[in-house]
Amino acid sequence: MNEAEPQIVVKDLDMGYGSFILIRNLNFIVNKGDIFIIMGGSGCGKSTLLKLLVGLKEPLSGQVFYDGTSFWEAGPEEQKRIMRRFGILYQSGALWSSMTLAENVAIPLEQYTSMTRAEIQDLVSLKLALVGLAGFEDFYPSEISGGMRKRAGLARAMALDPDILFFDEPSAGLDPVSARLLDDLILELRDSLGTTFVVVTHELGSIFAIGNNSVYLDVQTRTMTASGDPNRLLAESKDPTVRAFLTRGAEGK
Repeated sequence: MNEAEPQIVVKDLDMGYGSFILIRNLNFIVNKGDIFIIMGGSGCGKSTLLKLLVGLKEPLSGQVFYDGTSFWEAGPEEQKRIMRRFGILYQSGALWSSMTLAENVAIPLEQYTSMTRAEIQDLVSLKLALVGLAGFEDFYPSEISGGMRKRAGLARAMALDPDILFFDEPSAGLDPVSARLLDDLILELRDSLGTTFVVVTHELGSIFAIGNNSVYLDVQTRTMTASGDPNRLLAESKDPTVRAFLTRGAEGK
């Protein structure tokens, strides 16, 4: 097994709004090639942490390092350079309804590269094929299923070959079969491309199927109370809140 290579290091992080501290003292590492799960109950700060990691919200204190560079201490140009390495899949897929799948996926390529139209078309077809949507270039979002829209959103997130993909509740609104297919796709992309994934989810099936590293945010104590492989946490954690979350209370029935 290859030695773990830290890609994201979160150190002494406090986050909140104004004087209100939502979560404090976060310390964890996301290694290159991880599928890292951000988990916890409603209101614990999962989505806020995701916003902070992608540069949309500044922490109250603490640091986030990307390959050794402190994002929030970096200048604007350095922050932009780091953010260019990110891809983001939003909960809804966030596709433009008036544009075809090909046109949606082409947006970041048109904005951030000097590729020709023909080169963009070829790359768009490749990205759609990677997520199982070959031949759907000219379809509109309304003409395909929810699971296919999520995959199209993933193709757009991958357009610029990001090092890190951030997902916000990727299985939300999907039936169990579509959710499992999306989990399988995430694993395939990690294994074939070496991409690092950071995933906000509360779905136990996905957490155990794809996650090899995680952080648990506790809404009561307003801090992290566990980190590591979710399957190991299920087997070894003595924290009753963590166990209740990972078993959904089944142990007490």
